[in-house]
Amino acid sequence: MVRSTLIARATDGLPLAASNDDDEQGSGRRREGDVEWGGGDQIKLPEYKQQAKLIFRRLTPQSEPRCSIESGACTLHYLISDSIVYLVIADKSYPRKLAFSYLSELSTEFARSYPPETSLKPGLRPYAFVKFDTFIQRTKRLYLDPRGAEASGKGGPGGSAAGAGGGPASGLEQLNEDLQDVTRIMTKNMEDLLWRGDSLDRMSTMSSSLRDESLKYRKAARKINIDAAIRKWAPIGGITLFVLVFLYYRFSRAVQS
Repeated sequence: MVRSTLIARATDGLPLAASNDDDEQGSGRRREGDVEWGGGDQIKLPEYKQQAKLIFRRLTPQSEPRCSIESGACTLHYLISDSIVYLVIADKSYPRKLAFSYLSELSTEFARSYPPETSLKPGLRPYAFVKFDTFIQRTKRLYLDPRGAEASGKGGPGGSAAGAGGGPASGLEQLNEDLQDVTRIMTKNMEDLLWRGDSLDRMSTMSSSLRDESLKYRKAARKINIDAAIRKWAPIGGITLFVLVFLYYRFSRAVQS
């Protein structure tokens, strides 16, 4: 089940919009359709929202564009598009494919309603686009029940095309595409981010690895250049040294005589 949704800028972590979850925090219990869940120790939504804010502070426009961060009973999925972060807090059992389909719908509508020249301009106040919650709530209702969302063709581009194709082959192709999409999403653990200082930057690991490789190849290249220079100039240096010794010997013999 989708619990809460937050939208912020990747450049500075400024919150732009969020779903209205006051009733989820106040009453402690709530019913969504036929599903009832308790506040208590099961789902502590305010704590997960604090974790979401921590994630926003760790993100940059160069961070991994899609990631799932596991934390207790929930998973925090985020999507970065045009330097805007769309994050959803969902049950750990909620299908990751549906979570990112939900975020994709939000990103498309948000970019249409608030283009980058509006959402990224300096001087914006926090939650400047709070009215976007109307679309969040409308879309959230479509994704509350995973079975209903999958049956209605949600869960990624082409989700309904596989059903329309009518053939087993098209269904298998769609399943294969969905699996490939899911496996390409990076997965992290919240404890790693909090205590081990794990990075969400997709470039950090690559840059350190490239730096080590570059240093290794630079040393190897220097050694190769030195060996090549020795092979090239060693014979000439040997002949030159022989000639100089010979001339010195002849000159010293001539002086003595």
